[in-house]
Amino acid sequence: MKLKEVIKIVKRLYNDYTKKYLGRVIVALLLSVVVAGSTSSIAWLLDPAVKKIFIDQDKTYAIFIPILVIFAFAGKGISLYFARLIVIVLGNRIKQAIQIKMASNILFSDSQTIESKHTGKYISTFLYDVGMVQELVSNGVLNIMKDSLTLITLTCLMFYQNWKLAIFSLIMMPLAAIVAKSLGKRMGKAATESVISSGNFTTLISEILRGSKIIKIYQREEFEKNRSSDAIKHLTDTQIKIGKVQIRAAPIMETLTGFMIAGFIYYSGSLIAQGEIGINNFFSFLAAMMLAYQPVRSLATINMLIYQGAAAADRCFKIIDRDIQIKQEDKFPELKIKRSKIKFEDVSFQYKTGKERAIKNINLEIEGEKITALVGHSGAGKSTILNLIPRFYEPQNGKIILDDQEINKVSLSSLRNNISLVSQDVILFDDSIENNIRYAKQDAKEIDVKNACRLAAADEFIEKLPNKYETVIGENGVRLSGGQKQRISIARAILKNSPIILLDEATSSLDADSEEKVQNAIFNLTKNRTTLVIAHRLSTINKADKIILMKEGKVLKSGTHTQLLKTSKEYESLYKKQMMH
Repeated sequence: MKLKEVIKIVKRLYNDYTKKYLGRVIVALLLSVVVAGSTSSIAWLLDPAVKKIFIDQDKTYAIFIPILVIFAFAGKGISLYFARLIVIVLGNRIKQAIQIKMASNILFSDSQTIESKHTGKYISTFLYDVGMVQELVSNGVLNIMKDSLTLITLTCLMFYQNWKLAIFSLIMMPLAAIVAKSLGKRMGKAATESVISSGNFTTLISEILRGSKIIKIYQREEFEKNRSSDAIKHLTDTQIKIGKVQIRAAPIMETLTGFMIAGFIYYSGSLIAQGEIGINNFFSFLAAMMLAYQPVRSLATINMLIYQGAAAADRCFKIIDRDIQIKQEDKFPELKIKRSKIKFEDVSFQYKTGKERAIKNINLEIEGEKITALVGHSGAGKSTILNLIPRFYEPQNGKIILDDQEINKVSLSSLRNNISLVSQDVILFDDSIENNIRYAKQDAKEIDVKNACRLAAADEFIEKLPNKYETVIGENGVRLSGGQKQRISIARAILKNSPIILLDEATSSLDADSEEKVQNAIFNLTKNRTTLVIAHRLSTINKADKIILMKEGKVLKSGTHTQLLKTSKEYESLYKKQMMH
């Protein structure tokens, strides 16, 4: 990352997140002044301590100076505590603000944008990258203020005691700074590599946890063990590299300090012999010089913290700044539902990862208040059509019209408010059954929730559970069977009571008995409602008012089940295959 980019990111961090806390930063700065003054006063007090206590043997000073030393150390400790407390709160507030903005962008982004990045990468950004930004804002800001002021006050004290020795010391300090800066750059590279490794590891672990059953059935435990071992090893190696760079500074800085002290003692000896500096001044100067090396090392390596934090902030900002393609537009009117008739006019759509268009110049009508079924082999474009209606994706060409209103020119919230979805990939939350069903309608009455479960044939198994509707179902309903999860999902859609219902293989996980009950409930529910069904089972296809046959992203034929059997060889073949199952 170039210096210009770093400056730009740091300025943005200040303007967007830190500026509102400027009052707290000023207080931390004032406390840093106290820390710097206290540190310098400790070194300065050695001057009168040596002269008055050890040379003049003044008993008054023997009591007075130790008391001042206690106050100096206490003042430094208390001021540093409150300064750190302020920047810790500040760093966490900024971390919180960035995480909220990232979460907001992800929640309101269209599905295709979200799916373009692995969930593990998102988690890594939320945890590791934001942590680095917090480190930059808290420790970076405090160290710059505290160490800069401390170095300035100690340097002034050194010049006050003896300008010749001060100049001699300042010649050596840049050497220490150059070494520390070089180590800081290496540290920055290693830390960035560590973040990338952490992200890859998070991605791998999330896949292992999500795909545990697939791993077991294909007996790929050893393969995944080796893969995870390699990822852990790489992560460990990068962290060891960071540790090595960190401890490498110690011998180099200690050796430089040794040369510095040796040269200082030799040179100061001649100055003491010539009477240019007293023993008391010498000890005070020595203390100031030794104390100055800590802020020199800290400031020299601050570039590592800045570059590392700026790179992490850049990754966070890429999520925050990502343009939301499909969003709520307050200027658009509310959708007005009449009969919920849906029309596709020359609609084409291509996924970002796909080489070919998923659907190609589709023209079709989904009759209002009737059941329409989409059939065809996998990859025909059925799910794409279903996902375009609630605007999970935006078509590249064409129009989708609902009751003579283009769906991209009406309020997004009013569009989705009129649509219920039941998918084959059931999404449930690690919460109670009741809360999962209420997700569709938070203010629903208890009787409505139970009625929805009855219609979805879910009440049968819920009533048998120890905690009934209060049963917590685990991550994505892991404590339920596939059929039970599907019925809860259907109950949730029934509770919403929308005029448009989208069913994507909604009964795929049900046994014959449950399917019959749920199908009866669904078809009772869909009276006077527009229903679009994707299903392979004959029970759904036979009862549909209209069936649309698709192949390779195009509409081949449409009509009733009886009509298609007579007019379409493709449909007849599909029907016979289903009959065989």
